[in-house]
Amino acid sequence: MADNEIRDVVMIGAGPSSLAAAVYTTRENIDTVLFEKGAIGGLAAITDMVDNYPGFPDGIEGLTLASQLEKQAERFGAHIEFGDVTAVRNEGDFKVVVVDGKEVKAKAVLIATGSDYNKIGVPGEAEYYGRGVHYCATCDGAFYRDKRLVVVGGGNSAVQEAIFLTRFTSHIDLLVRSHIKASEVLQEDLQKYVDDGKITIHISTTTDEIVATDGKVTSVRVHENGEETTINVDGVFVFVGLKPNTQFLAGSGIELDHQGLIKTDNKLQTNLAGIFASGDVRSGATMQIASAVGEGATAALSIREYIDEHK
Repeated sequence: MADNEIRDVVMIGAGPSSLAAAVYTTRENIDTVLFEKGAIGGLAAITDMVDNYPGFPDGIEGLTLASQLEKQAERFGAHIEFGDVTAVRNEGDFKVVVVDGKEVKAKAVLIATGSDYNKIGVPGEAEYYGRGVHYCATCDGAFYRDKRLVVVGGGNSAVQEAIFLTRFTSHIDLLVRSHIKASEVLQEDLQKYVDDGKITIHISTTTDEIVATDGKVTSVRVHENGEETTINVDGVFVFVGLKPNTQFLAGSGIELDHQGLIKTDNKLQTNLAGIFASGDVRSGATMQIASAVGEGATAALSIREYIDEHK
């Protein structure tokens, strides 16, 4: 890419939202490049099974869905490159995206960086990441066949992933800080596993420390109903929500809400003309793959309109 080249649109992130947007832009011969620093497909790519994405009555594996979206975008000419975006600037007629220290100019920018896993912030969590502490059941669950696990969290993700992990483990202790917040349907499914003795729910329980012996996780210290106790485990999976990937926007002038999500208008444009946002990183998003894809399509149409107006 030449230093003075100006791309039509740069998309930051290569999850479902930007991949869908890229299908729309490239089909209309809008030069499109996507920069991704992690996994193509985002969190969808590491989700075991997606049951609520339209068009797949039997569900579809998250990795398969992500791969199909990637292939579709590339078929129409989207360029997907790996790179870490550290800054975005508005230079009026064009925008500047800093990727791995190099500046890339574009007529328009779509920010679709999604969200990342929240941490519980207790001793042992960071130290034993990947060696007993995990955030992806699909990625690491199979390592714990016939083992005992702790799952931390009480929302949809925690319950869904705990149920998924039962196919490998001998038993799961579900640690819930206050009360189960998962949907009614998931709670009904969860109860079946509780009745079968595969999952034990610990309400009003906080995780204090993840303990290891000889480099391997062996137990978790908790406070359950105010009393300190220890649960012997072989691994810990944490599902306590997500945080938006917007740290790189510091100083950009792009307006964020109190959660760090990007504010947009009804055309998904930010407060800076020519810079758009879609998917889980956007304030007001419903945090679903289907809606993220829909927002990607909306953003693409808005981007086309913006570029046409500024030719």
